[in-house]
Amino acid sequence: MTNDFYTFHYPPEFLKLLIETIPLLCPSKKDVLLFFIGAGVDSSLIDDLTIVVNTKRDSISKYEIVRTVLTRLNEKADAALRERREIVKRVVEFETFSTCWEQDQWKARGLVSEVRRVVNVKDSFTKIQQERDEEKKKRLVEYQAKLDVIKQKQKELATIKADLFALFRESDPYKRGKALEGVLNRLFQASGILLREAFTLTGTEAEGIIEQIDGVAEIDGELYLVEMKWWKTPLGPGEVSPHLVRVFGRGNARGIFISNSEYTDAAIITCKEALSKAVVILCQLEEIVLLLEQESDFKKFLKDKISAAIIDKKPLYKPLSF
Repeated sequence: MTNDFYTFHYPPEFLKLLIETIPLLCPSKKDVLLFFIGAGVDSSLIDDLTIVVNTKRDSISKYEIVRTVLTRLNEKADAALRERREIVKRVVEFETFSTCWEQDQWKARGLVSEVRRVVNVKDSFTKIQQERDEEKKKRLVEYQAKLDVIKQKQKELATIKADLFALFRESDPYKRGKALEGVLNRLFQASGILLREAFTLTGTEAEGIIEQIDGVAEIDGELYLVEMKWWKTPLGPGEVSPHLVRVFGRGNARGIFISNSEYTDAAIITCKEALSKAVVILCQLEEIVLLLEQESDFKKFLKDKISAAIIDKKPLYKPLSF
């Protein structure tokens, strides 16, 4: 029997059923009082009834005693919760019908059976409701967790946006370039893109640094070497070609080029021709600024560019509307 069914009081129809049942289980009026005492009912609720039974036994029936006690328990609401549960438990578990009056035994069996049936039905509904409540609670927790993730991501992107915009006020080209790498790397990570940040490859002591790569991003299982530039003048073939060489030199690698300035027509043609060997996409910083202002999805933005490069052979495709 569930502990939550009779939380406040016995429903009227169930109260009536108990009033009909309990007197049949108790041969005498004193047995009725003992039934309630055994269930833990406080003496203050039955003392007056005990006096009546001891002094004027014929003036009160077993049914009146049961009705009075159960009504008083109902009126105490949650304060008598334990006693109400115990009373139902005792009725449901009642087995010794031989102690009942012989003419009452079969009726008592039928009423106890009905009490059990009602309790089982109510418990089933209660269990279903509890499961629904648990499922609802689980969904709310999951929804809140997703909401927290969204809020955290929005907060991160707002910080990235502010830091990116601040770079336009930086006069030192070197500081600005290094800071740009950090800001864009954070944007990749905040967008759920696995990223290895800037690294260098060195040769012998005489050769020194052979290559410097601004980052390596993983998108849909493909690796992209990332190059970032903040120049005042448009980038031509001479500026994009070294990155293409790094991409070609790594078999199945692909390339992403991000520039503050525009690309010359010759640079775009060079990258378009390179598509026959590897996927390469060109981005402009103003696109990323617009993306952050519109709160668009950076990963989708890159995937749209990748699709345009593969399908339409457009290395510089601009999916966002300015």
